[in-house]
Amino acid sequence: MIDFYNNKLRSKSYKLTKQRETILEFLLANQDKHLSCEEIYHEIHKSQKDLGQATVYRTLQIFTEVNITSKHDFDDGKSRYEISSITDRHNHHHLICLACGNIEEVKLDLMENLEKTISNKYNFTIVDHNVKIYGYCKKCGKGRHIDK
Repeated sequence: MIDFYNNKLRSKSYKLTKQRETILEFLLANQDKHLSCEEIYHEIHKSQKDLGQATVYRTLQIFTEVNITSKHDFDDGKSRYEISSITDRHNHHHLICLACGNIEEVKLDLMENLEKTISNKYNFTIVDHNVKIYGYCKKCGKGRHIDK
């Protein structure tokens, strides 16, 4: 799997340095999470004291540029990163808990029909979309009365 990502880097004239490989391996091991640069740095720094936060930040910028990672803004003041899927090129959506900040992925693509309708009606070529749904997770939603 590392070879796939190494080829993406090489296609843009970047090298898979030891530090980049360490960050990539960490992201692959945590691919179900949406982590900030600081969170990635602090976790890796526990075992790799020579890795600086600026290196992690620059690496994430490069990884996002070559589509190794996706960068997300969940309106909490932090950019968050996740490893891009090798097989699925379409975005998934996110449920964001307003109480605890938990982020859950929604693997269903509910936007496909809407994209077709918009594209046809407005003669607009859609290349991407991003859906964030805010509310309360099961744990935080207990006992809350939500008016609809």
